[in-house]
Amino acid sequence: MRENLDFLVCPLPEDLQRLKHAGDFDRFFQVAALRLKDKRVPQMLKKRLEYEQLMVQDLLSDYIYTPEEALQQLKQEVRDITREEMETLRDEGTLDWIYVNGQVRYKDDCVASLLKTRPDWNPRFLDQQALAAKYDNWRALDEIISRVKEQGGMRLRFRMRTTLKIRPEAQRPGETLRVHLPLPLRDAQSSPHPDILTSPGAVHIAPEGHPQRTAYFEAVCAPDLAFVTEFGYDLDAPYLVPQPDLVSPEQPSFDTQEEAPQIVFTPFLRALARELTGEETNPLKKARAFYDYITTQAVYRYVRPYRSVANIPEYFAAGQRGDCGMHALLFITLCRLSGIPARWQAGWSARPGHVYSHDWARFYIAPYGWLYADASFGGSAFREGHLDRWNFYFGNLEPWRMVSNSAFQQAFDPPFPFHRNDPYDNQSGEVCYPDRALLPHEYSVRRECLHWEELP
Repeated sequence: MRENLDFLVCPLPEDLQRLKHAGDFDRFFQVAALRLKDKRVPQMLKKRLEYEQLMVQDLLSDYIYTPEEALQQLKQEVRDITREEMETLRDEGTLDWIYVNGQVRYKDDCVASLLKTRPDWNPRFLDQQALAAKYDNWRALDEIISRVKEQGGMRLRFRMRTTLKIRPEAQRPGETLRVHLPLPLRDAQSSPHPDILTSPGAVHIAPEGHPQRTAYFEAVCAPDLAFVTEFGYDLDAPYLVPQPDLVSPEQPSFDTQEEAPQIVFTPFLRALARELTGEETNPLKKARAFYDYITTQAVYRYVRPYRSVANIPEYFAAGQRGDCGMHALLFITLCRLSGIPARWQAGWSARPGHVYSHDWARFYIAPYGWLYADASFGGSAFREGHLDRWNFYFGNLEPWRMVSNSAFQQAFDPPFPFHRNDPYDNQSGEVCYPDRALLPHEYSVRRECLHWEELP
């Protein structure tokens, strides 16, 4: 069952748009409250306005640095950076910002985005050890990709642990906490093990085939309480080089539909797909055109919470900046509106010392079946000049993955009673008290790779 967010297709009234863009959030909340009391306002718009208040709260939580504070942050990481250079990075879209009460506010992780995504600035980064670690990670990827290609694929076995704790300032001792933590599901390359350990004991473990599988806990809040899952799974990473000349003339039509509010065939996205593919009819070549555009013309950037973006594919395509999920969602939408089946897949990029949230896409081309597209990793490879890795991620994945999401915007089992921090997928867990959901900064999540081994 999908989470119902169809109200996001309802446009925000023009006056509220002006207030939001100007960062006049106090007046925004005031006007929104008036509209919510107005009996003439349609229920769909009221739902949008209620949700829009959460979206604005997300923005206020994330965009916290004044220009002076952002410059001080940059000076701690970049040698001799000037205010003029910071302004140029802002205009280029590297440093994310909004207006708050008419004043520029930079996003809390804008400096990390610069360090991650602008190799042309590498010589000026003060922490050269961190830079070396990034390149060590790329080398490790290149090494395992080389082995996958040589062997025609690879199978790995993993053991993982997730630990979630409520931060002291958000603890309400004696009140019931409800927690969902992600688990590996059975889908395509992922085969979960049955021995799942939980502490305290989970109330419910979702079925292996649930599209956003979780362990569900209920426990009374206490200062030292930790919610823990420990689990294993096998990950199969086949290697395939699909050839356009071998593509079947007949292609399936499943997974080509719209799924509002995010996978929507807007006039802009239709025009973009036509511009990228022209008169091309081969679906593999079309998918490659979409992959090439996203990986070479768009830039990776840490982004605001997905909950605060009404139309993610258009946001990413128009701004040409976004994170891994935005890369994947634009690729999926372009494929679907071009008649190419495409699906979401997400979870973790996972190996010892490197476990973090990640999203990617799958697309179907007969006679090959389901293929993979990781436009985020592909884009990183292209920026660094690693064209072999760039080509690999069109069609394939390396085996350092944990798959906990096989579809986009799916309800939990059992359902989460409030709007989730991430209503579209689940990689870090969701938490609530009886009266409200906790925000991401109110709890911490630690993810560990305990063990991995190659299988024959």
